[in-house]
Amino acid sequence: MSWQQYVDDQLLATKQVKEAVILGHDGNVWAASQDFSVTPEELKKIVGDYNSVDTLAQSGVTVAGTRYMYISSNDKVVRAKKGTGGLHLVKTVQAIIIAQYAEPVTAEQCAVVTEKLGDYLISVGY
Repeated sequence: MSWQQYVDDQLLATKQVKEAVILGHDGNVWAASQDFSVTPEELKKIVGDYNSVDTLAQSGVTVAGTRYMYISSNDKVVRAKKGTGGLHLVKTVQAIIIAQYAEPVTAEQCAVVTEKLGDYLISVGY
C-alpha cells in the first residue's frame, strides 16, 4: 500500500479525519490530503518540538497556517484544539501522522482512527 493510500483509505475515508499528512521524522512529507497546505517550516517545527511540552504549551501547534492550542501529549501522541476542531498527532518509529478533525467529529473519534493507523505502522516497523 502506498503512503497516499494510507491517508486516503485509512484516515480520510473513515470520515473521522478532515485532512491528514504523514511525514518522516526529518520533516519531509510522505503523503498528504489534496487540499492540506502544510508548509515544510511548520512540519520541521512540529518534529523539533514534539517532545517539548513547555514549547508546545507556549507556542501551540501550527498546521496549514492555523495555530492550535496545545492540550496534552505523551511520548507518542500530541493533542491540540481550535474551536470545535483540532489535531491529533501520532509518532511512530519512522513517521508522524497529523490528522485534523472538525465538527461534528469529536477529538475522541479522530483519535481512535489516527492511533489505530499509528499502532499498525509501529507493528510493521514504520
